[in-house]
Amino acid sequence: MTLRRLPEGLVNRIAAGEVVERPAAAVKELVENALDAGARQVDVVLRDGGRAFISVTDDGCGMTPEELALAVERHATSKLPDDDLVNIQTLGFRGEALPSIAAVSRLTVASRAAGAAEAWSLSVEAGRKGRPQPAAQPPGTRVEVRDLFFATPARLKFLKAARTELGHAQDALRRLAMAHPEVGFTLADEARSVLRLAPCEGELFEARLARLAAVMGRDFAQNALAVEALRDDLRLTGYIGLPTLNRGNAQQQYLFVNGRPVRDRLLQGAVRGAYQDFLARDRHPLVALFLELPAEAVDVNVHPAKTEVRFREPGLVRGLIVGACRHALAEAGHRAATTVAGAALGALRPHAGPGLPYAQAGRHGGGTLPRGLAEAAAAYHAPLPGLADAPAARPAEGAPSATEEPDSETTEAYPLGAARGQLHATYIVAQTGDGIVIVDQHAAHERLVYERMKQQLGERGVVAQLLLIPEVVELDEGAAARLTARAGELAELGLGLEPFGPGAVVVREVPALLGEVDAQGLVRDLADELAELGEALTVKERLEEVCGTLACHGSVRAGRRLNAAEMNALLRQMEATPHSGQCNHGRPTYVELKLADIEKLFGRR
Repeated sequence: MTLRRLPEGLVNRIAAGEVVERPAAAVKELVENALDAGARQVDVVLRDGGRAFISVTDDGCGMTPEELALAVERHATSKLPDDDLVNIQTLGFRGEALPSIAAVSRLTVASRAAGAAEAWSLSVEAGRKGRPQPAAQPPGTRVEVRDLFFATPARLKFLKAARTELGHAQDALRRLAMAHPEVGFTLADEARSVLRLAPCEGELFEARLARLAAVMGRDFAQNALAVEALRDDLRLTGYIGLPTLNRGNAQQQYLFVNGRPVRDRLLQGAVRGAYQDFLARDRHPLVALFLELPAEAVDVNVHPAKTEVRFREPGLVRGLIVGACRHALAEAGHRAATTVAGAALGALRPHAGPGLPYAQAGRHGGGTLPRGLAEAAAAYHAPLPGLADAPAARPAEGAPSATEEPDSETTEAYPLGAARGQLHATYIVAQTGDGIVIVDQHAAHERLVYERMKQQLGERGVVAQLLLIPEVVELDEGAAARLTARAGELAELGLGLEPFGPGAVVVREVPALLGEVDAQGLVRDLADELAELGEALTVKERLEEVCGTLACHGSVRAGRRLNAAEMNALLRQMEATPHSGQCNHGRPTYVELKLADIEKLFGRR
């Protein structure tokens, strides 16, 4: 077998496979070129999902005939004036997009440079370049791609239906539009306008939120928390959604590095870490985060598609994202998403669709307990742990102090109002100044206990309460061994246990915060948690899992009857506790219905 150099046309088609894997990739590359050219309006038209026709028109700086002829040559670019691959200031820089597309399609580029009297066009078919010809074209550039992959028919077999390919192109355009709110974008197919985004005016944060609302929906804009943080030369801005606004996949997580849309595992892992206390494992938050850092601190030349990056200091980047997002979530206090009320109202109306979207969010509200066991454990009637000494929330102006009678009408001035009753020994109904609030008592108290456990652990370790009569819990040998191996770490969480033969442990202490607790159920659930964590992770490293299990067992159960003072104490403690708008699994702890919404249900509005 003889070694030989491949023909240039074949080399170009091989290279095109890395850059242009589907029509959406061609759209992305062409729109990035338009943005690098200073465009303020970009219009995209597709036919047959981009297979038959792609057109990208912009009002950027345009090209001269000489530049036009050079633009379709491999590795020809205007974006590296100093040949410096470290200091990259543009979206494109490799000089591969146009020649790669031209190698597998019929490409026509028409352009008119700013201030030029005439426009020129150039055609390339499967890599064979023609000569520039005079053309009719306003200032800017129009690129038309016909019969994509006709020169590599094998690639056509791997494309999906036209609707699917159009969806991928729409997603690529939306990502670029989010990073450039000052630019207008349109996307159309042969039948209709798919996307129309007008340029957003005003200050960057305002313009960005307006663009995010147009792309991600009004629900996100209404429930978004602003993020802004600076550490060394790194700056993080953007918006993140409240935990109760979540989805079953991560498709609504948009991450940008120096204005470039990326899909980076480090950044996605940082977002997951920031929300780990607030969402079940199978639920995902909605975020749009923009990271800016010096060009030399990030490598964007990792893959021809330029969607992957490498950071010089990944730990610093991850820490900035986790810290900034958690700070924003803490500032949100007890807020829950407005979509919670909307879902509740939708469920109440006739012919409503599916109920609350949180029913699938992780495990049952009883945490790791099976439903039957959670209900059976509701029999005890000990004083509520932590409610007697609940911190007083700061009331709104004119609201009473915490020492006043809880049934006073002025208690409605508190954000969560005054308790008016309890339904089915599970839900607290409170009246606010302009509506009502319905609280899931178990989910709410689970969050309160969890936050107090974390606070105690950070300050001095969780206070333990000695059991008058130690309790023996029988397990299989493997589960007992896992627990005794971690006995030292569990002791720091307030749970003291020792081995008691080959298949049992004896519990001598429980966290004092939990009050009266079912030690049997608690220890068995912890054994299951440790089996899931595996031997590679310590209990401390997965603190949220273990603390969540402990908090669930110490929470007010569904089925527990509360008096007015206890209900109001729970409401006030929720107002004073960060993140109390959702339980440990991302479900809302309360639903607020405005009086106007209730009146609409009864036809009074």
